[in-house]
Amino acid sequence: MLVKGRKVAGRGEAVAAHYAFGPLEDDIIIKHRLLTRTTTTRGEPPLKKLQKKFTSFALEIEKDVDNYNDCERLAKAFIQELKTFELPLLKSKAVIDANLREKENFNELNDEINRQIIQAQADIEDLKKQLEESKIERQHKEECEAIRRLIGMQPPRSETQKIITDLEKEIAMLEAENTAGSRTLELRKKQFALLLHVVCSEMVDELQNTIEEEQKSFIEEMRIALDDQKNGEEDATGGSEAMAVD
Repeated sequence: MLVKGRKVAGRGEAVAAHYAFGPLEDDIIIKHRLLTRTTTTRGEPPLKKLQKKFTSFALEIEKDVDNYNDCERLAKAFIQELKTFELPLLKSKAVIDANLREKENFNELNDEINRQIIQAQADIEDLKKQLEESKIERQHKEECEAIRRLIGMQPPRSETQKIITDLEKEIAMLEAENTAGSRTLELRKKQFALLLHVVCSEMVDELQNTIEEEQKSFIEEMRIALDDQKNGEEDATGGSEAMAVD
């Protein structure tokens, strides 16, 4: 226990120290005073007065003398003091009962507030979920509205169907033209191949004829050259014999 002492000087003399008790000690002291009814600051405490009345009544009864009147007077005084002592107790009991009822009401109110808090938290969570669902639903509605606007910007179905039909016809014509072009191209390829074959054959024949002519020309030139060489040799031989005869 923490005790703090403080002296207060008054009129040149020391005064007894005042002590401050802790909360637990204060509760014990207050409880003891309430039970013993020693909370009054003036006169004797009620319990002490009641004790004195009872002691006087008991001592008077133990006397052997004829004191019935005194005993009756002391008994009445004791009963009166007991009633006087009982009345604050009844008041205190009534206050305690009222406090207990108030405490029960407070506990019930506290439980109700806690229940409402829990319910409010659950409602908040539900509202959060509803808010998220509402956001998603709104987003879906906005997307649907955007799609609806895009659809509204498109031409009518009959016009679209007419365009599709025209495109199908055009595609069919292009396919027919493509088929005809493919056939024509294939025919041109065959014709070109045939022409190339003919040209190549002619070129081969012409080249062969050219080679044969060149060979004949070469042979003829060789023959002429040989004849010229032979004639030259003969002329040379004849000249030598003529010079010898001379």
